[in-house]
Amino acid sequence: MRRTRILTVLLALAAGLLAGSPPTALAAGTPQAAVTADTYTWKNARVDGGGFVPGIVFNRTEKDLAYARTDIGGAYRWQESSHTWTPLLDHVGWDDWGHTGVASIASDSVDPDRVYAAVGTYTNDWDPGDGAVLRSADRGATWARTDLPFKLGGNMPGRGMGERLAVDPHDNDVLYLGAPSGHGLWRSTDAGATWSEVTAFPNPGNYAQDPGDTSGYASDNQGVTWVTFDESTGSAGTATKTVYVGVADKENAVYRSTDAGTTWERVAGQPTGYLAHKGVLDAENGYLYLAYSDTGGPYDGGKGRLYRYATATGTWTDVSPVAEADTYFGFSGLTVDRQNPGTVMATAYSSWWPDTQIFRSTDSGATWTQAWEYTSYPTRENRYTMDVSSSPWLTWGANPAPPEQTPKLGWMTEALEIDPFDPDRMMYGTGATVYGTENLTDWDDGGTFAIEPMVRGLEETAVNDLAAPPSGAPLLSALGDVGGFRHTSLTEVPSMMYTSPNFTSTTSLDFAEKNPDTVVRAGNLDSGPHIAFSTDNGANWFGGSDPSGVSGGGTVAAGADGGRFVWSPEGAGVHHTTGFGTSWQASSGIPAGAVVESDRVDPHTFYGFKSGTFYVSTDGGATFTASPATGLPSGDSVRFKALPGAEGDVWLAGGAADGPYGLWHSTDGGTTFTKLSGVDAADTVGFGKAAPGATYQTLYTSAEIGGVRGIFRSTDAGASWTRVNDDAHQWGWTGAAITGDPRVYGRVYVATNGRGIVYGDTAGDGGTDPGPGPTGACAVAYTITNQWSGGFQADVRLTNTGTSAWNGWSLDWAFAGGQRVTQMWNADHTRSGTAVTARNVGWNARVAPGASVGFGFTGEWSGTNAEPNAFRMAGRSCTTG
Repeated sequence: MRRTRILTVLLALAAGLLAGSPPTALAAGTPQAAVTADTYTWKNARVDGGGFVPGIVFNRTEKDLAYARTDIGGAYRWQESSHTWTPLLDHVGWDDWGHTGVASIASDSVDPDRVYAAVGTYTNDWDPGDGAVLRSADRGATWARTDLPFKLGGNMPGRGMGERLAVDPHDNDVLYLGAPSGHGLWRSTDAGATWSEVTAFPNPGNYAQDPGDTSGYASDNQGVTWVTFDESTGSAGTATKTVYVGVADKENAVYRSTDAGTTWERVAGQPTGYLAHKGVLDAENGYLYLAYSDTGGPYDGGKGRLYRYATATGTWTDVSPVAEADTYFGFSGLTVDRQNPGTVMATAYSSWWPDTQIFRSTDSGATWTQAWEYTSYPTRENRYTMDVSSSPWLTWGANPAPPEQTPKLGWMTEALEIDPFDPDRMMYGTGATVYGTENLTDWDDGGTFAIEPMVRGLEETAVNDLAAPPSGAPLLSALGDVGGFRHTSLTEVPSMMYTSPNFTSTTSLDFAEKNPDTVVRAGNLDSGPHIAFSTDNGANWFGGSDPSGVSGGGTVAAGADGGRFVWSPEGAGVHHTTGFGTSWQASSGIPAGAVVESDRVDPHTFYGFKSGTFYVSTDGGATFTASPATGLPSGDSVRFKALPGAEGDVWLAGGAADGPYGLWHSTDGGTTFTKLSGVDAADTVGFGKAAPGATYQTLYTSAEIGGVRGIFRSTDAGASWTRVNDDAHQWGWTGAAITGDPRVYGRVYVATNGRGIVYGDTAGDGGTDPGPGPTGACAVAYTITNQWSGGFQADVRLTNTGTSAWNGWSLDWAFAGGQRVTQMWNADHTRSGTAVTARNVGWNARVAPGASVGFGFTGEWSGTNAEPNAFRMAGRSCTTG
């Protein structure tokens, strides 16, 4: 579950988005692109999960409040009413893409409105930015940020240990953060606003997965890994006296302070030779439980132990459920039933075969039962049932031989939590999903407990490529780790990923423009073919054969009629074939590693790009000729596509900050290219259905235009641009792929690196010139989207129901229940008493007739939270509903 994510980010590195200097400035007098904005509704094409969930945290004082963290896909809050997860970090932008990796998350039990996230993806130079602590006073609806003087590693080895970030349960202005890379233990005494190192803490850790790794990924010191408070040693308003801290040091894994962090000592008598992945304290019985593994995880771990430390006497007891000689795994997932503290559970997180294991004790670790055990090998008896009908792909289309089963109980099971208010509810994270149960205690009565995915809304796939055919399924995806899907519906989970073969990651896919039932995909597989074909629009597949030397998927292109293919795999040069890849011939005139695409009209024409040179083949990929075009990006972070229905019409996006960077267009099959002025930087390009009345297909790009990073649309071949996302919807790095929908105008599919496939639909026509300011004729929809004690979040959608476009707007209303706006996004606001005025910001001033603009806010309330019953604009009342 890691390789694709690293490679995807390395593409971003190559793209130059991480460079410290801005893109090359335009020459004086160069015209800027005309940029407007449109209001879009954004959703995920549902996959449900698809990545590693290393942390789940329940609030200890408010029922049903829980958070999940992912390694590259942000953080989420549980929504009990719908049993779904709400994403909290979609506002993270392009320049801060590393902040989508969440190293730790903490929920404040004194003030449940507060939540904190320690963010940063890599501690080596793959992520050039330092880490940060994000803090929210409204449960993640909005965030403030404090930058740290070191990096954090949400996607580094050891990321399943923790939690590194913790809030003092008595004095919630005090927080601790365990740092990686030898940076020690840090503390905040002002609710996360400022941080300083705890210089008295004696051990910054010394364990690295592979000290010889020259990339810095596996050789980094995993550092200080968890913080746990003994709440029995404090009182409200006073810092907790006893604090335990875990360190990545096999000889000195656990430290303690008994004076609120002033002094620290190694806990005497502790076991050695292992790393303590988790430390969970049962204050009622005075036990600190520790889950040990011989490595840092989340993939490795061959031996492990569970220990119980009596905090009053200092006695250590090995409470492992199996003998050390019988372990082939480490322990990590660890939880205590807060309603029945003698009940403890743990996971064998690194038991890959035949399955993970979950252990449960109801007597403080004296005796244990297992989620499954052998009756007579290889026959298993399970204490659980599994229903994955809501995410049917979790069976992986497998038919394993016993003792393996499908679906599996899981793997990489480092997150395990019993709901502190409900002993029957447990959630645990795996490398692909979040599983849960709501009848856990049936385990103890000799019955079975029911496990099912509890992951809806949590979308964590890394997207490598997207294709939207003109017929058949609306979308085909190439995904890291789970291969990819044929999405026959955007609102339902696909029944299965691509199979026959199952690529661990699909790196590229394409369909024949004139015959969309013919589809090809290339990807990574440890053993087996790296290319596959479909003749029914991706519903069924068969593997092709590999040329000699192929080691990875690379890029692949289908001829316009589906009669020939060109493939540029890893480990071998560019090859071409007729038919379905039973025999490949080497292509000449084009270097290995080139990106390849096809012309969408001429079935014999294919294109390639490598190191600043564009290549063209007119004989089905047998021979390529270098184009004389100059001034193209010199690096290899380039993506290009040919326009459907127009022979030789090619768009190319890419570059780097230290050279050419932007968007280029060719109408002569790549012989010449023209760079679009005003596009400061561009990284992807795609096409969709033309706007009403337009003759050219709609362009989409992830780019910087007019000094703003975003997702942009053009309906006039790049002469003008409309930003279609907003600051609340940025999703970190979006440079892998983008495509419009050829059947739905305005719909765009965006690839993210960890937030899945995001798609947007326009609320307006996007093509009306700005007109005079509004003169009324408006409608308002006001929706309370979340509410908690003393606070709430609301969305407002303002629609132009008149016949003229607005060029600026201002909306007035008054609260009837004394509510007060605390923060607003996508609009500026002023307030006087209960009266509120919301005004457009620069990018959403223009609202075409029939179009809408949306904004949101958080607020405070007491007594009642009644919705406003009257809205006015330009002195005239708006309709509501």
